[in-house]
Amino acid sequence: PPPAGSRPLASPSVRARAREEGIDLRRVAGSGPGGRISHDDLENWTDAGDSGPSGGSRRANTGIEEVRVIGMRRKIAEKMAQAKRHIPHITIVEEVEMDALEDLRAALNRKQADGRPKLTLLPFLMRAIVEAVREQPEMNAIYDDEAGVIHRHGGVHVGIATQTPQGLTVPVVRHAEASGLWDNAAEVARLADAARDGSIKLEELGGGTITITSLGPLGAIATTPIINYPQVAIVGVNKMQIRPAWDGQQFRPRRMMNISCSFDHRVIDGWDAAVFVQKLKALMETPALLFVEG
Repeated sequence: PPPAGSRPLASPSVRARAREEGIDLRRVAGSGPGGRISHDDLENWTDAGDSGPSGGSRRANTGIEEVRVIGMRRKIAEKMAQAKRHIPHITIVEEVEMDALEDLRAALNRKQADGRPKLTLLPFLMRAIVEAVREQPEMNAIYDDEAGVIHRHGGVHVGIATQTPQGLTVPVVRHAEASGLWDNAAEVARLADAARDGSIKLEELGGGTITITSLGPLGAIATTPIINYPQVAIVGVNKMQIRPAWDGQQFRPRRMMNISCSFDHRVIDGWDAAVFVQKLKALMETPALLFVEG
């Protein structure tokens, strides 16, 4: 046997296999000359179920669990595949300074009347989308690619991607253009609760013309959201964080958030997509504009 404390004798292939299977070669008795460890020694050690004196050695887990993709999970998979198969996506990511909007949101929540829901970012973003599509109605549309027809909608029906125990669903807030911040906030909360507890109606999951998706506090710096087919645009909300921003004289800490917007490049040109994203940015950075009647 090799001297105590020396490196176990083994070929490179045996060492690689031991690393892959989490086997500590110091615990394996080698049957070769000078205690050299072979592949057979590894197999014998594994078959014996030897985990060493402390029982802390890592063992390879060779189990495979078969999970059938059925029900809602299958519908989600089919919907995502359909969107990627049919739609050539273009995604634009823009940085937005959120200080003014967050200060306004906090002030409104402090003064909220009894029974009113707490305002989140979503009602403000919905309002910004309403204003942006007023100038670019091609964003608030459904593309029937088989018939070659684009249906531009007057009503802004905003889908809100919502994670539920059953999977991702997209309840729709109808006619966001006709409702105020508080009404939209209440409808978002109602639909999200209904989606999560399974009481949502089928008609509340269809008819959207544009979608918002967000990972909430788990969101990353940037995402590339998949369009909710057959819509032509989706707005993704990313994580808000304090970052240095240049004010013309010096860097100052600012609450910053990236928005990631994807578009159907068959019907939305890159220039128009950029204009839309810049409009959202301007409205969110100067939230007073959201309340100016045009």
